[in-house]
Amino acid sequence: MGRLLANPYLMLTLTALFWASNMVVGRAVSGEVPPFALAFGRWSIAILLVLPLALPHAKSQWGLLRREWRTLLALGLLGVGGYNTLAYLGLQQTTATNAALLNSFIPIATIAISWVFLGKRLHPVESAGVLVSLLGVMTIVGRGSAGTLATLRLNPGDVWLLFAVLDWALYTIVLAWRPVRVHPMLMLAAMILIGLAALLPGVLWELSHGRHMHFSAGSVAAVAYVGVFPGFVSYVFYNRGVAEVGAGKASLFIHLMPVFGTLLAALFLAEVPRWYHYVGIALIFCGIGMTTAWRKAGLAEKR
Repeated sequence: MGRLLANPYLMLTLTALFWASNMVVGRAVSGEVPPFALAFGRWSIAILLVLPLALPHAKSQWGLLRREWRTLLALGLLGVGGYNTLAYLGLQQTTATNAALLNSFIPIATIAISWVFLGKRLHPVESAGVLVSLLGVMTIVGRGSAGTLATLRLNPGDVWLLFAVLDWALYTIVLAWRPVRVHPMLMLAAMILIGLAALLPGVLWELSHGRHMHFSAGSVAAVAYVGVFPGFVSYVFYNRGVAEVGAGKASLFIHLMPVFGTLLAALFLAEVPRWYHYVGIALIFCGIGMTTAWRKAGLAEKR
């Protein structure tokens, strides 16, 4: 483990792998575990792992938590209560391959939301990159058919996933106001507790409508896996990786998600990628490349 934690690039690669596998597992158990129950189970396991690392800091930093409650509330609702629940809802009706590929649109969605709501000025190259990536998303969602988009006959699962993408983009933007003086594990614990409180009504609603978890070795193992690895270990690895190599380099590893997601879905779910998946992901990566290249060029000019 010590050798693993000494290699930030390996940790970041594993983070992308675990996050991609979350989509595959969510799709695999969509018939056995309802989406709210899966999200609630995931974060219930994660909080049990986080609390021993967070509690030693709670007493000394309680005042900071109280002062920053609005930001923590937003982060908990978006990052814990919202994103994965929306993704699991989408995975009830669409493929893990689509989920992984659509998640690669998150960096572009973040830029677009910053432009619309925060007044961030976009260079024409960045604007073109957003449009190219959006075309890639439309190619995947529309299954390569302009007629599907024209008649709005979209897969409801893809719509839920697009809401998940927008949710995570908002979460990323709100992170700019995170309480930096609060210990990361204490902040994560506060976010998880907020998210669990937000998820509980959804779980009770599922139970009242006869939607409950079908207990089996597979479903229990799935909930345990998403709680331990995508829910907890990935957060620790990603934070350590960011600290070692910087946020810019670390964020690039998220682009491995569609690669891992497509491979895992083909291996475990027999989801064979279609031509429009390849076209869509190529357009999304092209758009990301355009915006990233321009940002690097802009930074070089300032130096």
